Amino acid sequence: MNRCTKAIIYKDNLEYNIKQIKNFVGGEVKLCIAVKADSYGHNAVLTSQIAENLGIEYLAVASVGEGVELRQAGIKAHILLLSLCVPEEFNDLFEYELIPLVFSKEYISALSEAADGYFKRQNDKNLKHSVFLAVDTGMGRIGCYPAEAGEEAKLISRSEHLQLGGMITHLCVSDSLSQENQSFTAQQGEEFKKAVENVKHEGINPGILSCGASAGLLNNSDLHFDLVRPGIITYGYYPDEITKEYLQSQKKDFDIKPVLQLESQVVAIRHFPKGKSVSYGRTYECTEDTDIAVLPIGYADGLLRRFSPGLEVTINGKNYPVRGRICMDQCMVDIGKNNKNVKLWDKAVIFGPKETGALNTADDLARIGKTISYEVLTSITKRVLRIVK
Repeated sequence: MNRCTKAIIYKDNLEYNIKQIKNFVGGEVKLCIAVKADSYGHNAVLTSQIAENLGIEYLAVASVGEGVELRQAGIKAHILLLSLCVPEEFNDLFEYELIPLVFSKEYISALSEAADGYFKRQNDKNLKHSVFLAVDTGMGRIGCYPAEAGEEAKLISRSEHLQLGGMITHLCVSDSLSQENQSFTAQQGEEFKKAVENVKHEGINPGILSCGASAGLLNNSDLHFDLVRPGIITYGYYPDEITKEYLQSQKKDFDIKPVLQLESQVVAIRHFPKGKSVSYGRTYECTEDTDIAVLPIGYADGLLRRFSPGLEVTINGKNYPVRGRICMDQCMVDIGKNNKNVKLWDKAVIFGPKETGALNTADDLARIGKTISYEVLTSITKRVLRIVK
């Protein structure tokens, strides 16, 4: 089904960003591209195919279903599962060769028991399934404490069909430049090293070590270890305070380009007299006679209701303000009286790469909505057609 509201995925920009990341970290550090949440709204299968073609060995998803989708699309790379799964998903975990994060005696024991049953049914008693031990160094989400890492690694090593493939932690404030938060990030790195040493003390190889995502990758090179997990930078946006300008001030050369453009089309132009209200709640009244362009895009497409007031959209090289509340399927744009620059059926760009003519980025929308570019991108819903260029 064709619809004028669509997301354009610029393949060349995606390839460019991955190459930039590879060059930045150097050849000794492996990349694990985060393709969870449909690659932050950018099409996980496409991103994974491009990543594989560029020699990327690891991909990261958030759910078993996301991993299964990639395997069924022919993706061969190692797939790391960043969120915990439940027993009903264990069989798919083994069948589709997904690498889970594990921690706690109860969880490791349950997964080990499921692995025993699965591989017995497969008549393959010698196969070992790789798992990564998650360590909580300060994120406060999932993972064992560093002092527990040795015992939990021993539990994995005793399993007939599980093996420790690596250890992983997540930095919770590495995107902040405050001295307090940078000190906390450094402390997280030290806690992770303690966990690794506790595993080694038990005579167990800790495997691949992974600590940093986008912000840590860019700003904490001492915490790269064996594997970094670029997420938002893959798709052309910098993580919070780790901006391009900051990196330049640190003599770090790193350039990325937004990959996705969200656009719609002018489907109506209506003449509004001074004082006429626009949209639900009558939150906006025209201050003078003007023309209002209607666009078939709304919060059910990912154009969040809280973006208005403040949001502007680009039509033929100029920004125009959205007026009134954004509706589920439509929004209204003030183009001014008798504007010869805007015509019926003209393209309206919500955000995208500057080189395509967009005047806004996902960061601009994030500032209006008091959120982050991650949420702006992942909010674009399935009904918005993705077109690869």
